[in-house]
Amino acid sequence: MASNGQFSSRIGFILAAAGSAIGLGNIWGFPTQAAENGGAAFLIIYLLLVFVLAYPMLVVEMTIGRYGQGDPIKSLRSILPKCKLIGTSLGIVALMAAAGILSFYAILSGWLVAYFIAPIFSTLGLDGVATWLQEFGLARNLIFMSAFMLLTILVVKNGVADGIERWSVRLMPLLLVLFVVLIGYILMQDGAEEGLNMYLIPNWSHISPTLMVKAMGQAFFSLSLGTCSIMVYGSYLQKDANIPKTGAQVALLDTGVAFLAGLLILPAMFVAQKHGVTIYDGAGQLISSGSLVFDVLPAMFKTMGVMGNFVAMIFFFLMVIAALTSSISMLEIPISTAIHQQHRSRTRSTWSIGLLITFLSAIIIFNFSTLFGLVIKITTQYAQPLLSLCYALLLGWVWYRKSVLEEIKQGYPEVEKGVFWKIWPWYIRIVCPVLMAMVFVSSS
Repeated sequence: MASNGQFSSRIGFILAAAGSAIGLGNIWGFPTQAAENGGAAFLIIYLLLVFVLAYPMLVVEMTIGRYGQGDPIKSLRSILPKCKLIGTSLGIVALMAAAGILSFYAILSGWLVAYFIAPIFSTLGLDGVATWLQEFGLARNLIFMSAFMLLTILVVKNGVADGIERWSVRLMPLLLVLFVVLIGYILMQDGAEEGLNMYLIPNWSHISPTLMVKAMGQAFFSLSLGTCSIMVYGSYLQKDANIPKTGAQVALLDTGVAFLAGLLILPAMFVAQKHGVTIYDGAGQLISSGSLVFDVLPAMFKTMGVMGNFVAMIFFFLMVIAALTSSISMLEIPISTAIHQQHRSRTRSTWSIGLLITFLSAIIIFNFSTLFGLVIKITTQYAQPLLSLCYALLLGWVWYRKSVLEEIKQGYPEVEKGVFWKIWPWYIRIVCPVLMAMVFVSSS
């Protein structure tokens, strides 16, 4: 039987799990949602809902994963010993969802790699090459999607401690340093104060049921819930780890990065506007959330001359790091399954599955207008919330409560005496399913 790898340190797990959650959803999705939905009002509701919805579900996936000590299929079957078919089916759906997400994620990440390289050629006077790198095109999309997938494969094939943990421990601190450097630079530019005011000073008139649902969905998706990446990482967590505490640390780090992203992107939007870039239409609506990273900010960078090229490189390098820390967790989901279910070596599993997902990404690229949006909708709007809903129902209603308690007590012996155990079990049974159903209905 294949051995189950483990993180060598608690900080390694926290950085890897946070890296899994910290991706384009935090650095692109959250600031865009904030800009579209009242800035500070959205921020406050989002922060509240991270711990009302996302944190309890994060603990659910970590607990199931550590108890099962294996891939999603093995872990879900372990809590359903009398009905393993359901666990197997849920695990397979989760694998398909993870593969689907990574197949479109690799395309977006490839664009980021191209935009990171473009300023180098622009600085060298090779504007034609820089323009090609920043324009939508079949060749560019295929080349840089493949390059990003190769980078992901090379990290994952080295295993849990030597691959995922080692690179997470390196990349996450670098990500935070780059954030601080860029935020410091952007806040010194003309126009930044207007964006800062919008982001930090709430206008409560923006509060509405629609904003609440959008913030709930963003909080839910920001922690990579539903795809089993946290469940797989939880299976690599040592038994003496305090799951509620570790989950809180992961949620805080993830939310902190989302906050920093807003502190960077919203002021940068108004700096861009100061330089003549149109970001809102006549009705006060954000012109295009999809073009924020690839049109609005590059347009701002171009107004800064040579310094703009340097700032653009730092910004897109930051985006690539965030994308990579998420992609390695998504690829690890099917890899762990192949290792445990088919007893295949990690190297062989990583290359074969990684190349298969690269092939799926290529199919999407060749049929971009038809498949790209469809795959995103199926995986993120339907699969993720439905899978998480199933996990909550399984832990809350099916898995023996005594078994749940014993698993958590291994790293938190006094859990029964604390507030967490008095609230979390019934909260998972009732409140989380209702909230997740709301997210699903609103996104359908």
